[in-house]
Amino acid sequence: MRALSILSAAVMLVSSVNAGSDPRDCEVCMKVMTDIRDSMPKPDQKDKPKIESAIGSHCANESLSAREKKICYYIDPIKRDVAQPFSLGMTADRLCKRINKNNPEICGVKFPVKTENLEPKDLTKLRVKQLKSILLDRGVECKGCVEKEEFIKKVQETEHLAGSDEF
Repeated sequence: MRALSILSAAVMLVSSVNAGSDPRDCEVCMKVMTDIRDSMPKPDQKDKPKIESAIGSHCANESLSAREKKICYYIDPIKRDVAQPFSLGMTADRLCKRINKNNPEICGVKFPVKTENLEPKDLTKLRVKQLKSILLDRGVECKGCVEKEEFIKKVQETEHLAGSDEF
């Protein structure tokens, strides 16, 4: 009976930790790592020097978005540290979480919230955190905003500032 209660407490603890994680955590890092893995032949995914060169060639690609280039900027100096777990077949999610321990900025890079073609009723479905990130991407500060409606109004007022993915 005691073992059952300890086991159930452990299960609830693990589920609460997983439920609190943001689904957007490390999204850009995971995309970059998945793209690198997909660009490599299967046998080369175990060879560390080839992984390092694949990281370098992927990051040299001019068609990367600004956020992907930022991840490359963070990953380039630690290619060897990234190549080790990569060669062992670690998933992109776990790999990004591991390198995030040494460099917390890696999981802080997120893709922008899509705001084009949003109607006012769609803005009400967003969380305040997402509304704040939209304003941050636009370079606007909402001083004195407390209620969600105030953030929505500010997002609508600054619609003309919605630009590209550049920093």
